[in-house]
Amino acid sequence: MGAIPVQRETITRACDVPAPGNECAQTRTVLPGSPLSPGSARTLVRAALDDWATSGLPGTEHLSERLLDDAVVAVSELVTNAVVHAGTEVELSCRLEEDGALLVEVLDHHPSRAPRDGELEAPYETPEYGRGLRLVSRLAESWGVTYRTGAKTVWARLPAEDPVAPKGDIEAYAEERALERGLRVAEILAPEPQRAERERDWLNRGALSFLAEASDLLAGQLDENLVAALAGQLIVPRLADWCAVWLEDEVAGRWGYARSGDGDSGGGWAVDGIAGTGPRLARVWHGSENLIEELRRALEKEPPLPPDNHRTGPVAYPWPGDALGRRQEHGTALAYRLIAGGHPLGTLVIGRADLLRFPDEVTGLVEDLSRRVALAIGAARQYARQATISRVLQRGLLPGAVAEIPGVASALVYEPCDKGGPSGDFYDLFPARDGRWCFAIGDVQGKGPEAAVVIGIARPWLRLLAREGYRVSDVLDRLNQLLLDDATEAADAAARALVGPAAPGDGPQTRFLSLLYGELTPFEGGIRCTLASAGHPLPLLLGADGEVHTAAQPQTLLGVVEDATYTSETFELRSGDTLLCVTDGVTERRSGTRQFDDGDGLATALAGCTGLNAQLIAERIRRLVHEFGGRPPEDDLALLVLQAE
Repeated sequence: MGAIPVQRETITRACDVPAPGNECAQTRTVLPGSPLSPGSARTLVRAALDDWATSGLPGTEHLSERLLDDAVVAVSELVTNAVVHAGTEVELSCRLEEDGALLVEVLDHHPSRAPRDGELEAPYETPEYGRGLRLVSRLAESWGVTYRTGAKTVWARLPAEDPVAPKGDIEAYAEERALERGLRVAEILAPEPQRAERERDWLNRGALSFLAEASDLLAGQLDENLVAALAGQLIVPRLADWCAVWLEDEVAGRWGYARSGDGDSGGGWAVDGIAGTGPRLARVWHGSENLIEELRRALEKEPPLPPDNHRTGPVAYPWPGDALGRRQEHGTALAYRLIAGGHPLGTLVIGRADLLRFPDEVTGLVEDLSRRVALAIGAARQYARQATISRVLQRGLLPGAVAEIPGVASALVYEPCDKGGPSGDFYDLFPARDGRWCFAIGDVQGKGPEAAVVIGIARPWLRLLAREGYRVSDVLDRLNQLLLDDATEAADAAARALVGPAAPGDGPQTRFLSLLYGELTPFEGGIRCTLASAGHPLPLLLGADGEVHTAAQPQTLLGVVEDATYTSETFELRSGDTLLCVTDGVTERRSGTRQFDDGDGLATALAGCTGLNAQLIAERIRRLVHEFGGRPPEDDLALLVLQAE
């Protein structure tokens, strides 16, 4: 049978005084009462056990993969329990005893809330929540709760040997009932001061730090649904029993609600039901998880009606007693408008059972928090708008399809570093007149809207000049002049329209461009290639015999020197010859102080691709670039492979 929770007289037994040269395998850390803490706790435990095993500390000879897995699960469940149901700072301690048993302790500063195991489920029902302490009781040989002034510690002792053995139905049932009795004993043992007194004490001591921590958590979210979820977890259970967040369109007039006095509005809260779709219930949070869905269904039937003014203060909201059961049949609920920059973004509703009126300290604190929630939602929406603009720009900067060239196999790899914004890299492969096909791969200075606008000007001009029959060198001459003339000012103005006004005295900036451009002309027996590189990484030519050499000469960037003239190179691609074109995201991929192309690293990698087709060459170069550094690439990456068939 699993362990029954008990009181423990000492919280953490200090390690016996170690002999000289001996250490005790233990670790301790303090975690914030945030949803990120369980993940941090899991990482800490894994790292600590690995370090102990490497150091050969006493007891580590008993460590096993099973104990590591059990420790991660137990720590995760105990820290999650403390974060969700206590909502305070959490102290985590782990100590390995000489017999290999691991002692885990999680301390929070809310002693009046006993560790919860979810509401007890009806017989024969399969619970969906509240398995945390049941898991711990199965994994631990003993566990329990220790109370001290202003603190509560939940501890578990995980043995070196596996404590989990197959159980019959009767034994499992008896264990469940014993666990429930243990939880009820823990609830009785918990010193429960008056709630109002406890709240006043917390509000006096922790309100400012609570708002500061909430601001930090909310400011890092770029999705309005995550902001709504965080708001619920911040409020429940510290300030209310339940919380709901509605989100709405910022454009006035899309609510579709009856105003006060319009028809039968039921006191100003009823939905018109004819015009508009109304706000969206983004999040519902309750201290008892098994009540969330029923509460959601009740709240969806009665969304809050926005007032005529933009007042953010609390307004009474109907109590959803039918959804909360007999024990919470009566209570008080308040609605706060979420407004940022003068725009209504939604409504935050909080509720508490068995309360006639929220204390003024709580209503004031929630109002302050609601303003921070509104700002975070506004910032998330602004980010979403900019991301949408960026995606639209990105789609317009790249060709819808890559042309198929007779006698040439092509392969492309294109990986923007910033998935949510326009890349500075671009490519093109398109047919021109007189049996010619043209290709280009380039990189604009910087990223984002400024780079996007320059690409949006350069690529269409590139196609136009090529189809008008201009030679490769002439195309570069004219693009260079274009970037130095009015096009740069237009690009700068368009970019600033997206990102905001210019600083005083900040005029148009030159946007330079590195470009590799060429044309292919098939003939009997091969492909004639003419190309030129303007400040771009030089293309590499891989012969069928495995020899690699550069296929162009370095020249000046486009958009830098006004009277620059460009020249081109012409050569033939025979069967099996491969041309590799890349951006600096490949050649300058870093690993510490080294770059991928140091010591002709790219040429060496290409030589190892002898005998492969175009697609396999592209994939192999991409894989080598990714494997070169320990982190994901920090720059846009593009490469084009052209292989004569």
